[in-house]
Amino acid sequence: MMRGSNTLIGAVNFLTFLISIPILAGGIWLSSKANSTDCLRFLQWPLIIIGVAIMVISLMGFAGACYRLAWLLQLYLFAMFFVVAALLGFVVFAFAVTDHGHGQVVMNRAFLEYQLSDYSGWLKDRVSDPMYWAKISSCLREGHACSRMARYARDPTTGVPVPESPDMFYRRNLSPIESGCCKPPTSCGFTYANETFWTSGPGMAVNDMDCTRWNNDQQLLCYQCDSCRAGVLASIRHSWRKVSVINIVVLIILIIVYVVGCAAFRNARRTYNDEPYGENRMTKSRPSRFHF
Repeated sequence: MMRGSNTLIGAVNFLTFLISIPILAGGIWLSSKANSTDCLRFLQWPLIIIGVAIMVISLMGFAGACYRLAWLLQLYLFAMFFVVAALLGFVVFAFAVTDHGHGQVVMNRAFLEYQLSDYSGWLKDRVSDPMYWAKISSCLREGHACSRMARYARDPTTGVPVPESPDMFYRRNLSPIESGCCKPPTSCGFTYANETFWTSGPGMAVNDMDCTRWNNDQQLLCYQCDSCRAGVLASIRHSWRKVSVINIVVLIILIIVYVVGCAAFRNARRTYNDEPYGENRMTKSRPSRFHF
């Protein structure tokens, strides 16, 4: 029975080791992604840390089961408990800081628009910090977040590619960063020339500071607008929610593995204690005929 318990612990941890490989690979892929335009490269660190921790702990449990090292199995269960607790805390934190904020529907527009006032809490304070925002806006410019917005349509008479019309642009489903950072807010009343070039009209809203912050310079655009900060927050919210869903699945698997490991280890220890070295169950249960 003890051998069966150790086999179960080893098999479960081998499966957990295999699960850690795609988690670690996903984090490494995010960190090495060359053209990240959302500047959320910090999202790979939870995946990398979780993947490495699960991989190391799984190897501990697998080695402890194969070599029947009770102290290593105890260390494995102790470490697994803290990994489960840390992962649970990260999931709760991620959902708590991304609880508020959503895009706003604009009439005759397929894309949503974003306002900083719709967000609150830790993430908003983090993104609104001038020093932190300087790094994000620099990352957006260096990543050419708006340069890939250009689209062309063929002229029906000449067949020559021409920029898309305003109506075609208004029917596009822009990302939060494209909507918030690469064009002025619709309420400003700018006239469309192309995706990143807009001209001001007589009906420009003067009570919105983003309207005065907009600049047709491709290095400036709306990178200092509150709508750009809101677009980054919306992108962070979307990415963190996806990461949290993955972590919830991993958390459920780890809880199952931890419960199975605890039960198997308890069963193996009980079996070991019931069968002392050099003495089998039959000999142990047979009473002696001689009394002193």
